[in-house]
Amino acid sequence: MFRLLLAALVSLLVAAPASADRIKDLGGFQGIRTNQLTGYGVVVGLPGTGDDNLEYTIQSMKAVTSRFGLQLPANINPGLKNTAVVMITAELPPFAKPGQKLDITVASMGKAKSLRGGALILTPLQGADGQIYAMAQGNLAVGGLGAEGKDGSQIVINIPSTGRIPEGATVERAVKTGFENTPALTFNLARADFTTAQNVAGSINARFGSGVAQAVDAVSVSVRAPIGGDVRATLMSEIENLSVVSAEPPAKVIVNARTGTVVINSAVRVSTAAITHGKLTVRIDENERISQPAPFSQGQTAKAQKSGVVVDEEKRPMFLISPGPKLSDVVKAINAIGASPADLVAILEALKEAGALKAELIVL
Repeated sequence: MFRLLLAALVSLLVAAPASADRIKDLGGFQGIRTNQLTGYGVVVGLPGTGDDNLEYTIQSMKAVTSRFGLQLPANINPGLKNTAVVMITAELPPFAKPGQKLDITVASMGKAKSLRGGALILTPLQGADGQIYAMAQGNLAVGGLGAEGKDGSQIVINIPSTGRIPEGATVERAVKTGFENTPALTFNLARADFTTAQNVAGSINARFGSGVAQAVDAVSVSVRAPIGGDVRATLMSEIENLSVVSAEPPAKVIVNARTGTVVINSAVRVSTAAITHGKLTVRIDENERISQPAPFSQGQTAKAQKSGVVVDEEKRPMFLISPGPKLSDVVKAINAIGASPADLVAILEALKEAGALKAELIVL
């Protein structure tokens, strides 16, 4: 089955000709990115599954009630099984405007067993710069479930201490991207490659004129653009939908030693090499035999140990791999000697050490 799947993958990779990709699928413009938001809040209304009397939970509840002019006595620690302190996380998409909604994730920080049935109190969400960009509040949707008996036995399904609030935050501040007035637009490739960067610049210049785009390095392509958000939005839309031929990726063999998964891309080449693949099995059988003396003799009944040692070595001739210009030649040659996934990993490592495998071998 492993060899059939690998052979099918090979046929797809080898038969597929080089095709053009959209520029938008190769990367993105600098500054057009999501931003992570975090907040610290309190979930209330839990059915006895909260943090109980943790000190920071008590402090958090006092801070919440103080917003409404209610001061809890300093010498009284309320039972807080219906309350949990949580961390809130969200992603602010690019160009998000005030009033738009965000999905948020809420996770318990303390000993709360479940957040099911709880409601998040109004909480500010801050960015890495310490500024508030959104406000979060709402009822939690928790997919996990937990139950506990009086004898201490319990069952937990999924993670009940984490929940989500769809559209639970409202954007209060927009993030400035500066794309409308920067001196130039910069397109960054997701994977560094000098050839692909040159091809992207060439495709842009072919559409908008020579000198508009310039490959800065293996990742970035600088694009001259007129000032103004509306003009640049139109330009960026056209650039993203241009077609460009990506460079052939570097030859790599990815090996997951734990699962036996081996992935070989189409750029892999091999030079002439000879391989022998065999299997040595040593089997030892231990048997006890009873030695019974003849009747009316002076002998005594005794146990005798009998051991059997068998060595079975599978004989396989040495196999020659000719220089292979295609991935299919590599796989067919290795499959011809009946290699299992584990054996295939060993063979590839040996070929790399021998200098016959023209590829980077990555073992996960």
